[in-house]
Amino acid sequence: MAVLVGCRVLLQAIRPQTGTIEGVRRLQEHTKSLHNVLNNKLQYIRPTSNGATRHYSSDIKDDLSIRYLDGEDSGIVVFGINRPKQKNAISKNLVIQMTEAVESVKKNSKVRTVIICSMVPGIFCAGADLKERAKMHQSEVGPFVSKARALISELGNLPMPTIAAIDGAALGGGLEMALSCDIRIASNNAKLGLTETKLAIIPGAGGTQRLPRAIGVALAKELIFAARAIDGTEAKRLGLVSHAVEQNKSGDAAYLRALDLAREFNPNGPIAIRMAKLAINQGIEVDLNTGLAIEEACYAQVIPTKDRLEGLVAFKEKRPPRFKGE
Repeated sequence: MAVLVGCRVLLQAIRPQTGTIEGVRRLQEHTKSLHNVLNNKLQYIRPTSNGATRHYSSDIKDDLSIRYLDGEDSGIVVFGINRPKQKNAISKNLVIQMTEAVESVKKNSKVRTVIICSMVPGIFCAGADLKERAKMHQSEVGPFVSKARALISELGNLPMPTIAAIDGAALGGGLEMALSCDIRIASNNAKLGLTETKLAIIPGAGGTQRLPRAIGVALAKELIFAARAIDGTEAKRLGLVSHAVEQNKSGDAAYLRALDLAREFNPNGPIAIRMAKLAINQGIEVDLNTGLAIEEACYAQVIPTKDRLEGLVAFKEKRPPRFKGE
């Protein structure tokens, strides 16, 4: 089986301040395999847009549903936040459960795309659980924010594509979670904003860094300084989301669009997609020459794969390729 390069390994191998070929050599030396850790599955059924039902396995926990789709959708994993009374606010327990879920899929070479959505109609994530926060001692706040920041960073570092399906309000930490994903899809009536300055604090889980990278420095400052929330249509205009879709009666239009997008990714080479993501994410943070060296190192990882050979054979035989992530 071909070896894959983890994001953490790349960060250790190539630092923006070095920009050396030695860093690329270290990248190639520090590759590792990803292993399958699917356990404790339950059967779960969800109606599809055409009225049929789709079966998949799921881990159901208090605040988070983890669903492994199967059949033609095998390889797609859905994280569903499920705290209806708290509007999916980020609590200590949710951070723990999401951290475990992220660690699980990170080690699973069969996972091709992760979708993050809400199981609660009209809300994606309202940000921090302020009622829980109010009960924290001042000394507890900093460590909790650090754990939430680490979770969101780990989500951003997942090797496979991640899609945030925003079918409702994504505010504060909820938008920061979405910003860590590769692609964001919002319903037209969703509300998105980093509203922390209303509480005399600032975005503490990456918002001050990821929002400017998504929409530009001046616009990010304006939205953060004003604590302004915008709808999905405006978010699409600003480049905050890739797609804004008309909300449907069941309130899951963004999720369905995210699922369609994941299905577009699914037939393509999973190792190639992971390497492309790695090259883009790391290359965008460095100068062009170092970025090109990173691209070369990532390309080198796909050359010895069985999937690359399968692609050539399938092209010659004029049939769809059957990639296995090997």
